[in-house]
Amino acid sequence: MSYLLSLSLSGLSPGKSQAVLVTLDGNNWVETSQERLREGRNVPPASRSASVRPMKPPTLFSEEEIADQVAILAAEIDEAYADADQLVLIGVLKGSFIFLADLARKLTIPHRVEFIAVSSYGAKESDVADSVRLLMDVRHPIVGEHVLLVEDIVDTGHTLAYLKRLLEARNPASLKTATMLHKPDRTEEEVDIDFLGFTIPDVWVVGYGLDYAERYRTLPYIGELPPEMR
Repeated sequence: MSYLLSLSLSGLSPGKSQAVLVTLDGNNWVETSQERLREGRNVPPASRSASVRPMKPPTLFSEEEIADQVAILAAEIDEAYADADQLVLIGVLKGSFIFLADLARKLTIPHRVEFIAVSSYGAKESDVADSVRLLMDVRHPIVGEHVLLVEDIVDTGHTLAYLKRLLEARNPASLKTATMLHKPDRTEEEVDIDFLGFTIPDVWVVGYGLDYAERYRTLPYIGELPPEMR
């Protein structure tokens, strides 16, 4: 993708402007001067550059597939808590925020939303169980409440196990878990998942709340991130 811009640059005579071609090469903007344009020495097309990477990860689950699965999960949760006065949804930040929002809007039972945050992956998930630490706690007590802990993905199981221990110590009436994705091949600590969207192989996924080094989080679908995009 290229854009031809006419810019006023320092060092030029008053009223003069310089034509500059700005080309998107992979994730980088490359500037080409008017002189290079006259000589035909443009930036090589993206298709001829070995370093160019695709702009979007390939789709693993489409928007439609995600929406259908969220609707199924919401119906299952409505049925499971049909006799409860209220359900407390606790979303684990940052990854679950899109899933939690979509799920909460599909529920018909009375519910309220809380958030909790723990140490995050950064560019790589920690494999050490005791490295999980609490960054932000829920705002209100959950004693005697029916609680549903909402995660984006269960990988090694360390984070979910830590949060279950933390919340169970506060004496809720019940505590269940919901996650959009589960990687059973990566399990190091067994933990029950009561409501599950999709089971996936051991691949890096992004989008729909999931990120890689804070990128790709707001993609509307779930994609598989190939090694060349990391």
